[in-house]
Amino acid sequence: MSAKDIFHNTVRLALEKDGWTINSDPLYLKPSWRVKIKIDLSAEKLISADKGKSLIAVEIKSFVG
Repeated sequence: MSAKDIFHNTVRLALEKDGWTINSDPLYLKPSWRVKIKIDLSAEKLISADKGKSLIAVEIKSFVG
């Protein structure tokens, strides 16, 4: 498993404060039996009753030192 980015917890807290619910930390995707994808966070937020749910996947990267 790869290490979490230095800003991982900051981004997660910002998403939660904005009303997003963190579903997976990390999110693993497996589109086929040969390919695996790991995304740092997945979250969802109810936009409105008319629009349904918005889903996002967040990849966090920093280029510090």
